Amino acid sequence: MDEELKKKLAADTDGLLTYEYIANHIGVCDDIMKDLVQNMINVDSTGQFVASAARYLAAIEPDEYAEYISTLISAAIDKDRERKYLPDLISGIWGSDYKDKAAELSAADNNFRRIYKRLNPTGAL
Repeated sequence: MDEELKKKLAADTDGLLTYEYIANHIGVCDDIMKDLVQNMINVDSTGQFVASAARYLAAIEPDEYAEYISTLISAAIDKDRERKYLPDLISGIWGSDYKDKAAELSAADNNFRRIYKRLNPTGAL
């Protein structure tokens, strides 16, 4: 990551600047995606932009960005204590029918299991 970009992203207070950078440079910022994701995780205190970035990358190229998507989802789970962004995240990543396949998804994906349990603390899988 070049110094000018580092300075710009150092001014990011909530993750929006980093999210916008990823969205505006998708495909050409892949070599620094790890740094961009980490910057967003470091500055996004609510989980809003890490959740949005996970959904965005999953919509663009889920296989290519799988590592980053998983990292962002995990961070969103940790940060979204008010459960504002998790409902859209779970349906955006696993589909609107995720409840129908919750047991299967929970067994296969720890991030899914964690979100599902947060959203349905008394519900059985």
